Amino acid sequence: MVFIIFILCAVITVICAIKLSTYADALSEKTALGGMLVGTIFLAGATSLPEVTTSITAIVLDNPDIAVGNVLGSNMFNLLILASFDLYYRRKQIFKGASGEHFYTASIGLLLAVTTLLALTLRLNITLLGVGIDTLIIVTIYAAGMYVLTSRAKKDTLGYEEPEVEEENKLNTSAISLKRAIYGFIIAAVVILVSGSFLTITGDRIAVITGLGSSFVGSFLIAATTSLPEAIAVLIAIQLRNYNLAIGSILGSNLFNMLILVGTDVLYQKGAVLSFVSPVNQITAAAVAVLSVIVLYSLLRKNYHSATSYAFPSVLLIIIYLVSSYLIFVH
Repeated sequence: MVFIIFILCAVITVICAIKLSTYADALSEKTALGGMLVGTIFLAGATSLPEVTTSITAIVLDNPDIAVGNVLGSNMFNLLILASFDLYYRRKQIFKGASGEHFYTASIGLLLAVTTLLALTLRLNITLLGVGIDTLIIVTIYAAGMYVLTSRAKKDTLGYEEPEVEEENKLNTSAISLKRAIYGFIIAAVVILVSGSFLTITGDRIAVITGLGSSFVGSFLIAATTSLPEAIAVLIAIQLRNYNLAIGSILGSNLFNMLILVGTDVLYQKGAVLSFVSPVNQITAAAVAVLSVIVLYSLLRKNYHSATSYAFPSVLLIIIYLVSSYLIFVH
């Protein structure tokens, strides 16, 4: 029965993610925000809701390994999603016309991953008002980074134009009114929140039945299922030829996920949460940092001679993901 509920929740999550991406595309078209900002903030936050419920539930169950592993594992998996779709749609070259602001988003994500890796390594367990000093540093970096990002996005709005898309794709969202897009986006986000919660509960039960460890379960099984909305969001955004929305949803989701660590630390009563998890999470954090560097390279490079040379960073990212997964599994 638990497997049936898990599959049903996964299907509901996929359907809502499709709607979420469509409404997000309409919002980027009908407002001055653009695909980059809508993807990085609104779509990314909405698709990260399952990770929020997962980590909170894990802390309530006194299982910080699942809470932290879910966040870091989701970030790993999200970058795998981006690389996989980039490889599959390599002829579209989705990074080619990406907004320059994505570089800043990816840089913030890299800084947050490195900070988390240091916290997991040093394990200082220093708290301020019940919250770990390491997660306070994370939220400070996040806040400063988002301020810079939104400031730059607003400044460059007049000088940057979204890439032209085919008329057929424009018609897909042009018929949706702004009011309908806003309400539809909110409803889809709420349903994803609920279905994501059930995904977590059933996923945790399946993990118990199979006998897998908490760190591995958090980093892979639950992380993969809670990343379903991101995967569908990217797919739909690419099909709508809104590549900035696709890239922004993944990079923004990774930023938002790191913010979840702060929330789990607030709820965790034994001390700084990053000091009470398995050392294997260091491998996951290091993997996120390395994969972020590869994404940065993909955003920066301008010259490539063929679809094969263009796809090289994504191939490398997938290989490193698989190697990291093996290392986490054996540890």
